Amino acid sequence: MANQPLILIADDDAAFREIFSTKLSAEGYRIETAEDGKIAVQKTQALKPDLVLMDVNMPVMDGAAATLAIRAIPEIKDTKIAFLTSLGDPQLEVQNFNSNISKNFGAQGYLRKTDDLDSLAAQIKQFLL
Repeated sequence: MANQPLILIADDDAAFREIFSTKLSAEGYRIETAEDGKIAVQKTQALKPDLVLMDVNMPVMDGAAATLAIRAIPEIKDTKIAFLTSLGDPQLEVQNFNSNISKNFGAQGYLRKTDDLDSLAAQIKQFLL
């Protein structure tokens, strides 16, 4: 069990956290959750997950601020982070913008919450490589 990758899901939507946790647990991942960016930073420091799935829009501390906070802490600065976004805009310019923002914040990329769970699980597998 200990060799299974640990994923921290940081999202203020309790239903999304529950559904996504269930799916990723079934895929063989250990899952922890956080309901805001501040808790995500604390849990990242305490648990040192293999990947943080960070919602962009959260109360208390948003995903961008939480990512910058993680990058500022030496022992966790290299933690893999992927942004979660509801912005499933099909326009290529918007996709490129999301991709550039992810890179500017030192993230692996971003996942659209609107994608189907199997597709998201496959993308997460790639982020963990």
